[in-house]
Amino acid sequence: MNEAPRSPRERFREQTRNEAKRVALEQLAESGPSGISVNAIAKRMGVTGPALYRYFEGRDALLTELVTDGYRDLAEALEAAAHAHRRKAPATRFREVALRFRAWALEQPHRYLLLFGTPVPGYRAPELTFELADRSMRTILEAVVALAPADLPSGRAAPDRELVAWRERRGEPPAPPAVLRRAVLAWTRLHGLVSLEVAGQFGGMGVSPEPLYRSEIENLLHQPWE
Repeated sequence: MNEAPRSPRERFREQTRNEAKRVALEQLAESGPSGISVNAIAKRMGVTGPALYRYFEGRDALLTELVTDGYRDLAEALEAAAHAHRRKAPATRFREVALRFRAWALEQPHRYLLLFGTPVPGYRAPELTFELADRSMRTILEAVVALAPADLPSGRAAPDRELVAWRERRGEPPAPPAVLRRAVLAWTRLHGLVSLEVAGQFGGMGVSPEPLYRSEIENLLHQPWE
């Protein structure tokens, strides 16, 4: 079923919102999340602040748009990597998803830091952004599920129960606790290295981040299952 054509007003509204978000991303790259200002965006666009407030209620609404777009873009990048290697060995698929995660962060570090860096003072992300963050995690989980042996033991420890409950709250299909543990471990270890690299923390150490990151991927692949 074809969608009804949008009116000129609807097209103009979408164009204005997209332009505002583009300028906001420029501000984000220049000054970080604290530098985003609706009035400054309006000035750069050549409109008044009150005019732009018709499209965004305020800074927090604009931040939510940027966070939502960022999580969605990251999820789509990871999903595309998984899909492109869906017929490869599970270890290859996991490697490619992990490498795409790092590549996405390095291509647009300002967006990565908006999602995973220091929280913006006074800003509280809505539930929708948590759901989109889970979408990226789901791709990593699925890659880990493909790696798991069939005879994994069932978990009884408190962390296992908490991970299973988290999975159930999100309405996701069940997965063995050991798989959930491995997926969370993979996420935290890869995320930690990427965050240090994006923040420039390896610069003074004389350490090349890429081999270190690839080594961590291999460590995760060859770590014994508990």
